[in-house]
Amino acid sequence: MRRPGRLPPMSARILVVEDEDDIRELLVVNLRHAGFEPIAVESAEAAADRLDQVTPELILLDWMLPGRSGVDWARELRAHPKLRAIPLIMLTARAQEGDKLQAFDVGADDYVTKPFSPRELIARVRALLRRTSPDSVEQPIDIAGLRLEPDTFRVFANDQPLSLSPTEFRLLHFLMKHPDRVLSRARLLDKVWGDHVYIEERTVDVHIRRLRLALAGTGHDRLIETVRGGGYRFLPR
Repeated sequence: MRRPGRLPPMSARILVVEDEDDIRELLVVNLRHAGFEPIAVESAEAAADRLDQVTPELILLDWMLPGRSGVDWARELRAHPKLRAIPLIMLTARAQEGDKLQAFDVGADDYVTKPFSPRELIARVRALLRRTSPDSVEQPIDIAGLRLEPDTFRVFANDQPLSLSPTEFRLLHFLMKHPDRVLSRARLLDKVWGDHVYIEERTVDVHIRRLRLALAGTGHDRLIETVRGGGYRFLPR
């Protein structure tokens, strides 16, 4: 299966999973007008069927869906070894902080509340695709048996491949590029998510926890140190 993120952002395929006809059509029209290739379905089950046929560069996923909820399906998606790397934006009318943290906890890369501005949504889609499709080649980073390959979006721990979401990969990449330095939550938000994304600093904690879980099998979770009152530090040993 082809790895997502290789098509230029303006021609990327976007899987839209939304059960409300008006909103789904609004998304399709605006995505197509912006140069994307939207693929629209109305349920998680239909989305799973489409993923058997094509791998999109990004998924727009509604929280409240008939049958299986968007949150439940996102959790399953992030557990899938071949699909978890697809960037994911949650769409929902739920705007409480706890709801946002739950969305990030199941692996969403961004979170947009309804009603939303189509122009803002398109900007977020483009920004997320840019972050997950780097146009420059960087050298692999090797630290304490952990190897990260920026150009191929692969991570190995003791030569065993790890499966990370796009945000987990970018977070680990930034940490490994700045070993032994205390990185505040605000700086991580700015460098990993981008200063255009308005999310709470607690989101960083959610993704650090998910990243540690992914690294725990080989003991590399110990390389990410929590600095009380400061943020996080990646230990180069």
